[in-house]
Amino acid sequence: RKERKRRKGEQEGSEEPAVEWPAGGEGAGVGMWKGRNQEAVIEGTREELGGPGSWGLEDAGLLARASLPVVFPWPLPLGSSALTVLLGALTSLFLWYCYRLGSQDMQALGAGSQAGGVNGGPEVCSQTGPRGSGDPGEGPRAEGLVSRRLRAYARRYSWAGMGRVRRAAHGGSGLAGGTGLLGIQRPGLLFLPDLPSSPFVPRDAQRHDVELLQSSFPAILRDFGAVSWDFSGTTPPPRGWSQSLAPGCYQLLLYQAGRCQPSNCRRCPGAYRALRGLRSFMSANTFGNAGFSVLLPGARLEGRCGPTNARVRCHLGLKIPPGCELVVGGEPQCWAEGHCLLVDDSFLHTVAHNGSPEDGPRVVFIVDLWHPNVAGAERQALDFVFAPDP
Repeated sequence: RKERKRRKGEQEGSEEPAVEWPAGGEGAGVGMWKGRNQEAVIEGTREELGGPGSWGLEDAGLLARASLPVVFPWPLPLGSSALTVLLGALTSLFLWYCYRLGSQDMQALGAGSQAGGVNGGPEVCSQTGPRGSGDPGEGPRAEGLVSRRLRAYARRYSWAGMGRVRRAAHGGSGLAGGTGLLGIQRPGLLFLPDLPSSPFVPRDAQRHDVELLQSSFPAILRDFGAVSWDFSGTTPPPRGWSQSLAPGCYQLLLYQAGRCQPSNCRRCPGAYRALRGLRSFMSANTFGNAGFSVLLPGARLEGRCGPTNARVRCHLGLKIPPGCELVVGGEPQCWAEGHCLLVDDSFLHTVAHNGSPEDGPRVVFIVDLWHPNVAGAERQALDFVFAPDP
């Protein structure tokens, strides 16, 4: 009996006492924990959460709040003067950048306007050959400017009918020096794709304007007699006349780069009246010029190309002595007094007066007309993009 009591006591002594947590343990759902291993785990957890002590409802609430993301109130108060100064500096820098960008756009537009005919006048006498990549108004800068102006036009109006103009503005079809046919058609600024390409355009394509100019031949010839001079070169040109860079080439412009020249128009009422009656005159576009062109005997304008294929030049012959020649795209032609000749000057062309001094100068009245295959919506868009300088 004593041996059984001893063995029973040893078994009871080997059992580990149950661990009961202080107040709050059961209410928090912790319950009774038994064994040394469980007590060690709980003690380690309690130390991580804040050291010794009981783990009750308050501790569980803290643990739940600690697991949520931290959200700051917005907007943040501008309590720091340094932050205010930084925002002001960034705003000033942005405004300065906008000003610089606008200034560069206006300078590029002015260069494009000159390339479109300001310097050239009716026969683009200022050019000395086919336009290259380094000429004003060409290259990516002009291309970007045309694209920006076209987007501004589309925001104000619509993209309807702008397929060819859009392709030309993005340079996909030969903007600024497209190769054209066998390299002989090289417009310097704008190449409008899918236009019929021919050095000489049939007169029926612009029947109304051709007939109006030919019927106005006597009045235009009288206007030339009123403003002409001896063209000897011994005296400076009179008022209204300008000598181009090519020797022996003079011009008097009624419209220059889309802008009316009031004093010259008043001196040539018959020619001005005829211009006002034309339907396809590029009167509001920097590519548009109109006026008298004089070429003295022995003068020659070497191969050159115009700025765009979106126009055709109408030459009304006023005084055509023998020995005068016009070669466009390798095709020779000659003027006739009282008759019009439609020329696509985006083709390589050469003008020469091979007559004797006694024959007198060659005189033509030149007007820039829209290409007959440029649609009305495209004309309106190009007038916006290439508007004359104010």
